[in-house]
Amino acid sequence: MIRYIASRLMSLALSLIAASVVIFAMIEIIPGDPASFMLGVNARADTLEALRQQMGLDDPLPVRYFAWVSGMLTGDFGTSWTYKTPVAQLVSDRIWVSLPLAIYALILSTLIAFPAGIIAASRRGGVGDVSIMGATQLGVAIPNFWFAMFLVLIFAIKLGYFPAGGFPGWDNPLVALKSLTLPAIALALPQAAILARVMRSSLLDNLGEDYIRTARAKGLTRRQALWRHAVRNALIPVLTIIGLQFSFLLAGGIIIEKIFFLPGLGQLIFQSISARDLIVVESVVMLLVFVVIVVNFAVDLAYAAVDPRLRRRA
Repeated sequence: MIRYIASRLMSLALSLIAASVVIFAMIEIIPGDPASFMLGVNARADTLEALRQQMGLDDPLPVRYFAWVSGMLTGDFGTSWTYKTPVAQLVSDRIWVSLPLAIYALILSTLIAFPAGIIAASRRGGVGDVSIMGATQLGVAIPNFWFAMFLVLIFAIKLGYFPAGGFPGWDNPLVALKSLTLPAIALALPQAAILARVMRSSLLDNLGEDYIRTARAKGLTRRQALWRHAVRNALIPVLTIIGLQFSFLLAGGIIIEKIFFLPGLGQLIFQSISARDLIVVESVVMLLVFVVIVVNFAVDLAYAAVDPRLRRRA
């Protein structure tokens, strides 16, 4: 197990290094000069050059890259050119919206998908299976922003059970969670549909294996064989999807955040791209990539816990 963890940590470190190089290079090749964007087309050349020096844009690319990476390693993500505020402070203010929203949506998605996938697999070809698969097909086909607008119309405007948008902060946790409920449901429904289909498919594959027939021959009922053996072995592809979904929910909720007026990381990235605030874009994207890679690392460890064969191979 120690060798397995060490190999995963090495892969994590190499992935982070490669990601930092790619992110820095991609952001730097974006056309346009941030200093010119901030000062306008009629700016004087000496004023423009002074601002470029102040922003560090006149340094060679390798120098800027290593300064950026070394700063992140010490917790210094730089200062926003637009907000004149440390990037770390901007991220810390926004992460307490995006992270709870992603976790909330993932919990809802898992609570919906696991029972749905297991029921569909255990009743293959029956009314329950057909109904659940039909519902998941709709969930996959309909985008989450449509769910968001529908939820706002029904539960916020017509019924008034939840607020239509905004985030009051965490001074009152119940009110904060209430404001995140509709966005979390809108994010969770399409992901639950995908996860339920994966759970059903993986479970059906395992129910046809020899070890299930052996368990049934030893006297276990179908339900006992399902819960004692098939479900655990079906979790490996499901864990992969859960890891990918968490990354998507954290980094890909820009549209939902705009619909519900949530001050999250998605909004910050969108505003920073619009303002050509490259230091914010680089740092936030790198932070999200770090979270994605760490989540994948945790999924790999979960693989080893679920499937002991992986530990022996390492």
